[in-house]
Amino acid sequence: MQRRTWMIAALGAGLAGAGPVAAQKLLATYSTLTTYAAREAAQAALARCQKDGYTVAVAVVDRGGQPLALLRDNLAGAHTSQTAIGKAATAVSFRIDTTELAETTQAGKAASGIRALPNVVAIGGGVLIRAKGSVVGGIGVSGAPGGDADEACAKAGIEAIQSRLDF
Repeated sequence: MQRRTWMIAALGAGLAGAGPVAAQKLLATYSTLTTYAAREAAQAALARCQKDGYTVAVAVVDRGGQPLALLRDNLAGAHTSQTAIGKAATAVSFRIDTTELAETTQAGKAASGIRALPNVVAIGGGVLIRAKGSVVGGIGVSGAPGGDADEACAKAGIEAIQSRLDF
């Protein structure tokens, strides 16, 4: 009888401790880009690069790094599509623009091993897209002569939608 009472008391204590855990939220609510917004950003980035004389691919991904939009200039190299997706997804994954990631992961630096991880593209041209301070996606551009030119086109894509994201 005493053992049974002890077991009931232990069970009751366990259930009492479950109260706050049961009160925890089980679903998350977050914002992410729509396909419509991704397409607009990609079109603006591509237009900027074409205006500057660059043949590129532009990819926009959601906050989970999954592609929403991909545009490629007819003359852009075959590698540019996957590289643009990789840049955008890398920015989102590490929550940092790829220009900064490229700098912090150079050989000899503490974080240099990040470059060896699968699907990491630590080259300028991947930029986070934020709305009200939260990451909602990323944009990657590949094919311009240098990461800084890729990044300028990516930022032009973000500028095309930013005012409506922050509204």
